[in-house]
Amino acid sequence: MVTETPPLWAAWAQRGQQARVPMTGERAKRVVWGAMPIGTGRMVLKVTERWDPEGFQVLLQAIGRRWRGGRGVRFVDRGAPHRAHRRRALARRRIDLRFLPVACPQLNPIESLWRWGKARLLANCAMSIDAASETFGRGILELSPVQRLKTAGVFSERFWPRRYIMSPD
Repeated sequence: MVTETPPLWAAWAQRGQQARVPMTGERAKRVVWGAMPIGTGRMVLKVTERWDPEGFQVLLQAIGRRWRGGRGVRFVDRGAPHRAHRRRALARRRIDLRFLPVACPQLNPIESLWRWGKARLLANCAMSIDAASETFGRGILELSPVQRLKTAGVFSERFWPRRYIMSPD
């Protein structure tokens, strides 16, 4: 989720001086939905105004248009939009959702990308919500597929879903 109030990463000031922290005073937000096959590092991003089942359906439709009808396994957290999916629609598309354990964002590779994007692209920068979501999305998409996979931790020795990566043979 991208908010109009930027994440505070670091603030510097001379000793005895008040640090200046950029704040807009607004509470606007945008939800950036993303999917990345851990075998290729390609990316689909969609931005919506709300974190709801309809937004998740927008992402699933984009995946279906982009990647072989969207068939395959999707690892998702247990957020309400992911649990409210329409089972029949997913079965027709041959999408299998696997739920990650509760409160374990470190198991979801895309969460590492989101952390990187918020820290490197949005921190300490006050901008409009539309500019922030555009900056965030463009920054993620400008990474090469290999950079995205590396940032997501896919090349780590401890990356748990290695058995789901398809070999190039």
